[in-house]
This record gives sequence, C-alpha cells and structure tokens, in this order.
Amino acid sequence: MRKIRVLVANRPRLMRDVVLATISEQPDIEVLGELEDDSEIAQAVADSQPDFVIIALDKPGERPPVCDYLLLHYPLVKVLAVAPEENSTIFFWSDIRSTAIESSEEGILSVIRGKAIPPLLRVM
Repeated sequence: MRKIRVLVANRPRLMRDVVLATISEQPDIEVLGELEDDSEIAQAVADSQPDFVIIALDKPGERPPVCDYLLLHYPLVKVLAVAPEENSTIFFWSDIRSTAIESSEEGILSVIRGKAIPPLLRVM
C-alpha cells in the first residue's frame, strides 16, 4: 500500500509546524515538502504530484485563489485550507467541491485518510 503524499504550504510558520507535527509521524503519510511562499505552490505540485496540499485559508468563507488553480490543473489533488485564527478548515476536491471539516488532528487525518472523501476520490 502506497503512502498518502502531502505537500504542506500553509502560513504562518507556527501553523505549518502544527500541521507537520500532526502528519509527519503518521506511518501512512509521506510529507513531500514544506513551502513558505504561496508563489511556490503551483510548481511544487507540478513537480511532486501530491495527493493533498495543505494551504492557508486567509479569509474564511472565501476559497483561496490557488485552490481554483490547483483543482483546475490537477483534478486529482485534494486541498485542505486551514484558518487557525477562525478555527476553520475547509476540504476542497474535484470540480471545486468543498466541505467544512473539524479543525483538529482527528479531522485533518480523517480527511487525508479518505474517511471524509467520496469513494471514487479515495487514494488507493
């Protein structure tokens, strides 16, 4: 069984560290990299072909522009957008569908492991 491949690209640094601490020790998850600058996301996704990208959600209630780009150009990539100030996490996937998820370690890991993803989108 292959590991779930995740690229972490959210800001600020403290939030990135929390996300990395949550997922990096999981035996079924491989962290492909960590980005500090949003301008690096598109190229990093093209290079690494992750299953998930975790980004910052700067304005809760608004889909981040990079999310539109990723889902249009990489329809199999799934995006978790995290807004720590609002205790909000949104899960985006194919054709720009989205759902709010629990902003917790359990909520994030559940989505990454496919427990909150329709069966056709699950990583095998």
